Amino acid sequence: MKLLSDYNIDELKEICATMGQKPYRAAQVFKWGHLFRDYSEMSDLPLEFREKLSSEYTAKALTAEKKLKAKDGTAKYLFKLHDGCLIESVLMEYSYGRTLCVSTQAGCRMNCRFCASGENGLVRNLSAGEILSQILYVNAEYGGTLKERAVQNVVLMGSGEPLDNYGNVVKFIRLACAKEGINIGQRGIALSTCGIADKMRRLADEGLNVMLTVSLHATTDRDRTALMPVNKAFNLIDVLGASRYSFEKTGRRITFEYTLIKNYNDSEQDAFRLAAMLRGMASHLNIIMLNETGVNDIKACSRDEAEAFKKTLKERGVTCTVRRSLGSEISGACGQLRSKFVGDLDRKNKPN
Repeated sequence: MKLLSDYNIDELKEICATMGQKPYRAAQVFKWGHLFRDYSEMSDLPLEFREKLSSEYTAKALTAEKKLKAKDGTAKYLFKLHDGCLIESVLMEYSYGRTLCVSTQAGCRMNCRFCASGENGLVRNLSAGEILSQILYVNAEYGGTLKERAVQNVVLMGSGEPLDNYGNVVKFIRLACAKEGINIGQRGIALSTCGIADKMRRLADEGLNVMLTVSLHATTDRDRTALMPVNKAFNLIDVLGASRYSFEKTGRRITFEYTLIKNYNDSEQDAFRLAAMLRGMASHLNIIMLNETGVNDIKACSRDEAEAFKKTLKERGVTCTVRRSLGSEISGACGQLRSKFVGDLDRKNKPN
């Protein structure tokens, strides 16, 4: 069964034509899809047309299997897709509005050492509509409309590597920003990558205006490769070069992510090297407090240690902040809730 949320207006016009409907019906279908409505609620569409659509296209791409809410207002969703795959989204409350962190793959093949998303490898890519539907579900749950959204900003920073699912992610961005639908501004979308340099350059050439967030997490290729196997294909020089190219093409400064790991990448020498790497770049550095996943034995630094690391960087001219950690008591780190749920199912179904 195909997903209605995978199609843009022009594609829906073609679908409408095959079903004997006028082109203007496409905008109506698109609107109802972005409101996350069932066919029974699409009141301005002829019943016969709705029946034809429902026989070929699924109106809703996902259902909520579980929702956890933290004391700080963070909510984590475990969504089930039409084929039973599980993905996660995290809704974060800020003074300037709600931000939703969405998944782009079920699982992940990047196998970053500190992340639970890739513990069981990549299951499959998500379609553009499946990525979009995470926003549509939450927007509908919180009473949002197309004109007044409940979700103001989106980060592609959940399970999966967005640039490893390039075509579907780019289509998702265009769908999410379509004025006929949920109409999220491109400047309200951030795409986080572990550093697939050739796709970073390709994205810069798309003419999009999203914010690029690049994971560094180490200051030498040896240490970064141990944490992030992708560094074997795209090392620090490649990633930094692609970051500069992105800024030159888009005019948007790059955000770099650096997760502090105790006694691994948190030394004064690491801070010195990091400052040298970023010197002269239009960038902002997010220092991240590690959310321990239980997947391995790497440990988080204390808040005081993170602040000391930041101070060293600032003294060397780096614009940086220590990112506020949210949702730790509800398995807030990427892949944690899915990993736990899948593990519980495996144990439940294991023969005695």
